[in-house]
Amino acid sequence: MRGSTRSGWSADTWSLLLRRIRSGKCTPFLGAGACYGTLPLGADIARRWSERYGYPLGDSHDLAQVAQFLAVREDSMFPKELIATELEECGVPDFAREDEPHAVLSELPISIFLTTNYDDFMLRALRVRGRAASREVCRWNKSPMLAGEPRVLEPGFKPGNENPVVFHLHGHLGLPESLVLTEDDYLAFLVAVSQDADLLPHQIQEALAGSSLLFIGYRLADWSFRVIHRGLVTAGEQSLRRLSVTVQLPPSDEEREYFESYFRAISVQVYWGTAAEFARELRERWHEFERRG
Repeated sequence: MRGSTRSGWSADTWSLLLRRIRSGKCTPFLGAGACYGTLPLGADIARRWSERYGYPLGDSHDLAQVAQFLAVREDSMFPKELIATELEECGVPDFAREDEPHAVLSELPISIFLTTNYDDFMLRALRVRGRAASREVCRWNKSPMLAGEPRVLEPGFKPGNENPVVFHLHGHLGLPESLVLTEDDYLAFLVAVSQDADLLPHQIQEALAGSSLLFIGYRLADWSFRVIHRGLVTAGEQSLRRLSVTVQLPPSDEEREYFESYFRAISVQVYWGTAAEFARELRERWHEFERRG
């Protein structure tokens, strides 16, 4: 590897990713870290709920576990309505910031954005840029509310630079019935994805199989990252896979060797840094790449 950068990536890795973006062969996955500083972290929400509602177990930082407790104590919709209300009261990112991840991604020629977040920040950032973006939600359960949601990704629809689509795998705040939140929800989502080959629209399946995947805002420990990577990414044809990259907070020296071995084993390149640090460097490198032609 030549020309190592401050992230640990080689210049060749950056060049490959930028070429994939230019050719329309890059699909971002957005996780909670992309909203850091605007929305509370899941662990913080879990601890607050644990204290408020008397969660009796020791893993009070685990949002899926705490939400499961509330679903049993009250009903299945209670934690979903609760988190929807809390997050809707938060503000929105400053899309004018040079290191705001959604804003930086909205500048790039990308037609499909995948997210496990519940917010609409990616959609807003695209529309701020004047792009006619639409939102689609994964229909992983049998809720009549979800079934009645208008479809964007009809068989004949082709997303493009002018009409990109933000696909919410784990639901959207505006439709609490769509949220994947409790432990039971995650299990049901996994079962639905594994049993229904048509659950993901063909446009999403093509984006997963035919582009470089860019994971922003996940941690190795995140269940959502492992579910997505194992259930949706590694299930595809291995000989056709392109470069996949993930943005991860730098671990301790003791952890780094393990993490690097783990990601190497699943053929994922790691950018060690925050989502904001990556966004800033991506914007700088993209502008330079465009200037060079």
